[in-house]
Amino acid sequence: MGTFRNTLLLATGMMAVTATAPVMAQGQTSSSGIVLEEIIVTAQKRRQTLIDVPQSVSVVSGATLEKQQANTIQDYLKLVPGLQLAQDTPGQGRLVMRGVNTGGVASTVSVYMDETPFGSSTALANGAILAGDFDTFDISRVEVLRGPQGTLYGASSLGGVLKYITNEPNPQGVESRSRVGVETVKGGDLSYSGNTMINMPMSPDFAVRASGYYRKTGGFIDSIGTAGSDQASNINDSQSYGGRISALYAPDSGFSLRLSALLQDIKADAPSTVESDQESIAMLYGRPTFSQFVPSFRDIRYRVYNATAQYEAGFADILSSTSFSSQKQASRIDLTYNLSSLIQGAFGTPNELYMGQDTNVEKFTQELRLTSSEPGPFEWLIGGYYVHEKAELLQGYTAVTPGTLTPIAALPLLADVRLPSKYEEFAGFANATVHLDEQFDVDFGARYSHNRQKASQTTDGALAGGTSVYPDIRSSESVFTFSAAPKYKLSENASIYVRVAKGYRPGGPNPLPPTAPADTLRQFDSDTLISYEAGAKVQSADGMFSADLSVFHLDWRDIQLIAVVNDYGINVNGGKAKSDGAEGTLTFRPMRGLELSANAAYTNAKLLDDTTPVIGGYDGDRLPFTPKFSAALNGDYSWDLTGDIIASVGGSVRFLSKQQASYDATYRAATGHQRQLPSYQVIDLRAGLDFGNFALDAYAKNVGNSKGRTSTASRLSSGMPVFPGGALATGIIRPQSFGLSLSTNY
Repeated sequence: MGTFRNTLLLATGMMAVTATAPVMAQGQTSSSGIVLEEIIVTAQKRRQTLIDVPQSVSVVSGATLEKQQANTIQDYLKLVPGLQLAQDTPGQGRLVMRGVNTGGVASTVSVYMDETPFGSSTALANGAILAGDFDTFDISRVEVLRGPQGTLYGASSLGGVLKYITNEPNPQGVESRSRVGVETVKGGDLSYSGNTMINMPMSPDFAVRASGYYRKTGGFIDSIGTAGSDQASNINDSQSYGGRISALYAPDSGFSLRLSALLQDIKADAPSTVESDQESIAMLYGRPTFSQFVPSFRDIRYRVYNATAQYEAGFADILSSTSFSSQKQASRIDLTYNLSSLIQGAFGTPNELYMGQDTNVEKFTQELRLTSSEPGPFEWLIGGYYVHEKAELLQGYTAVTPGTLTPIAALPLLADVRLPSKYEEFAGFANATVHLDEQFDVDFGARYSHNRQKASQTTDGALAGGTSVYPDIRSSESVFTFSAAPKYKLSENASIYVRVAKGYRPGGPNPLPPTAPADTLRQFDSDTLISYEAGAKVQSADGMFSADLSVFHLDWRDIQLIAVVNDYGINVNGGKAKSDGAEGTLTFRPMRGLELSANAAYTNAKLLDDTTPVIGGYDGDRLPFTPKFSAALNGDYSWDLTGDIIASVGGSVRFLSKQQASYDATYRAATGHQRQLPSYQVIDLRAGLDFGNFALDAYAKNVGNSKGRTSTASRLSSGMPVFPGGALATGIIRPQSFGLSLSTNY
């Protein structure tokens, strides 16, 4: 068996921002009557107006996330052009930006919580499908940086960075907010949620902020007894709960210390996948079904701890960020349909079978940065970074008495696989902006990274060929990344830029079976991506209109892929791919209270070489889970209903063209092309009444009950069907839902 392992001025109530608004004081009213609020963007790890950031950045404010009931990444995809999520279970998803995805096991998008990088840096702990999906209640904003960010954010940011910025404790006064909600879903169980936050000043220079939440999400997929599977309703329910606490000590304007902790658990039962026809992708039984023999679950635990100290030293501002994070996934995966007959044939025992898998990652990071403190013709930033990561992937196969979870004692150990690994990295980086004159700037960045790793693997059991110990395999490599971005400011309200940047994903060791051929690679290398981007940012002086437009070409080389040696999965380097595209966001505020926005992305991402057979991609195939065209329209309008009540209505429409499914060599050999997922659109509506200290909101998601697909999984590498009737298992978006929420604010 294998182991596969700114300051930006934001119009009140606006949805998502990728273009800047006019430079005005916070809370100032423009000539058009639009009230603007100031938020901070730290895309380049220093304070900048967004119009001065020479790259494509999207910002979604915390207020927008709450207004749209956007609790997870899936909920706010419509607000960010070019961002996709391939997902079949809450907490388990693959982020894709600008098409950078071939289905490998290491992430191409880096996730940050404030100053803390989260998730695995390596290809040995399934980091690609375990992107951190943090709850969004009481956060300041989400920043999305598209394109490689190798100079400032380092490893595994080939496609970009998704960054959660939390609200800091406020020593100026007590704040309290709470929200409760209830939601129905077509054909499924009731959902309900609760959130609360309190900010408490302890002294003029010390404050604590704490928040907590609980969310139960009702299931909507049934197991209907196909091929002897269970008969059970709404098997894919889930719950998520946790909290954050942060303390800020700022005794004077030159020093601050912030301590923070986040704890979040996501507990999901069966995956949100449905059995679909291999060709049409239509649901096989006319409604969402999934054949369950052994009840599945996936439990994920996030823990993030950080200490950030800042000091104004005169010549420079000094920042130290010390973090420890852990991510632990425990799962039970039903493999009855494709393996139980094998066990019965070998041992004569009727059975149902599951794989238990644990994936554990613990990560310590330390970053130290010095940033020039005064504006001038030359602004600079230098820093050092260290990370130490321990990961372990555990798999065990268990046969149970049908209809129970009781292991069959008469059977021998079937399979037990353990893959521990360690990753250590040292890096130094620098960034500088040279202001050649009042209009023309050039931004430079560079980073040198060195990592060393080791891993080993032990296996045991009848399906694993008995006991084997694959000795420690070590690797080390050094990588240099860079960026260069000239920018020309046409006026205070318009700028154009070009950017060239390199990103990378670390290589690592391959623990191999002792019987592996002598020429099998014991180490795989990093893959690299160079991006060429040009863009324009424009805003009107009165705040009524803003636009952010960019075009790009990505050159991706030495792509990390999965291969199989003696039935064991290993990582290897493949060939090349490219991605060409354009992205844009337009925002229009024709009158006070009304905001309209549109965003769109065109992405033509293709392989330029064949992948390994187990991946199943061929030269010319589009890269998976990236629609060639996607677009979204958003609109919100608020008005004074009475002197004390503000009413609001809004809506969103998101469209995705057809997209490439997971590569499938068997299907391609039979049809001459890869499987395509159909296009789809989603309509959301919302309305609310704000009474000052409390508000009532109603919403409808997926009003048209679209059945958009988000993932595919149909066959093992042997071509054996995984699901009854040769069904294709496809992740599906949540059906039509209606909800109410009540919030208080003091």
